[in-house]
Amino acid sequence: MGIFNKILFLIFLIANVEARPISYSGGSTMMAMSDNMKESIYYHYSPTYKYSVGIESVKDKFFDKDYLYLRLTYLLNRKNTKNSQRNLYFQSAISPDDLNENFYGIHGDWETRRFFTGFGYKRVINNIRDFTEQYYQVGIAPYIGEYGDFHTWMMLKSKKNSLTGDWITYPVLKFFKGDFLVEIGYDSDLDWDIHMMYRF
Repeated sequence: MGIFNKILFLIFLIANVEARPISYSGGSTMMAMSDNMKESIYYHYSPTYKYSVGIESVKDKFFDKDYLYLRLTYLLNRKNTKNSQRNLYFQSAISPDDLNENFYGIHGDWETRRFFTGFGYKRVINNIRDFTEQYYQVGIAPYIGEYGDFHTWMMLKSKKNSLTGDWITYPVLKFFKGDFLVEIGYDSDLDWDIHMMYRF
């Protein structure tokens, strides 16, 4: 069992999130993701609700390379209303092994208890070839759960990586309960797109 599979297994064992890249003040978050381009394990700590700092281990499938990032995510804007929440984040990272390898970007979301929309843009700079990643996501909750319930979202995601060049659109299911979230998508060209998050 590889290190990525071991981490996923541990996250499932710990389980029991709201998809936010910054936790509550003093909180920590562990994330794992896998798709056709990379596998990643990311831990961050949030000194305040405005920003998080962390470390990410990446297995780059496209360039066949492993590397680390030191990461910073900052909440640029948040708007809460009686029925919705909107968030806008700045994200950045730098490799401690090579300062010329880094990324920066922006992502955001707006959601009610029934509807979700989100987007992201990231520019990655490395010593092999620079590239960009972007995505858009929309979703609907088939039922409205109460706080602490098991929640489900049915989504459609469209994303593009400039290394591969084409937009890929595919269905995604997102589930969360308490401090644990999993998001699973599939496309025949993309293969599996899996994101997991545990907050503690």
